[in-house]
Amino acid sequence: MTQYAPDDEVFISVDIEAAGPYVGRYSLLTIGACPVDAPDETFYVELKPTSSDATPEALAITGLSMEKLTIDGLDPTEAMRRFEEWALRHVSDGQRLVFVAFNASFDWMFVNEYFHRYLGRNPFGHSALDMKALYMGLSGASWSQTSMRYAAARFLEGRQLTHNALSDAQDQAELFRKMLEEAETHGWGWV
Repeated sequence: MTQYAPDDEVFISVDIEAAGPYVGRYSLLTIGACPVDAPDETFYVELKPTSSDATPEALAITGLSMEKLTIDGLDPTEAMRRFEEWALRHVSDGQRLVFVAFNASFDWMFVNEYFHRYLGRNPFGHSALDMKALYMGLSGASWSQTSMRYAAARFLEGRQLTHNALSDAQDQAELFRKMLEEAETHGWGWV
């Protein structure tokens, strides 16, 4: 498999599901992740909610149960510790992790907040790459045409995300690889 990042960067595809639209009031419920170049090396965790606040829309999309997660979910400190340990296993000395997500601004705000709140650090530093922005630049589309509907039609044969954080992280890794392959055909970047 082609490696898309320079030797000093390791792209990790991350997807989350949350109980609502913003961190603080709403809980991070699940995290799914995989290296872009090794999508079968996965990480998945379900977290105990930190509050009972949830929007019906968020729970309907994910199919998650706040009650079940309260019982079966992992404590956020332990969940973030495990995520950090898993992520760091994918980098060697001199390499850095790069968080990659489709609409990274949403996923990043939850993951960054939870890392800092529960561990006091974020192994990704401030490195978040947004696939929607990459798609916009690659395709010449307007921002309103960067939704998964458009990207999936072009790169995933129309397959849409499932709102299972792990499955979506793997699909996003495939999407990212295909976008970078297209960029390579144009002679752009390091690929």
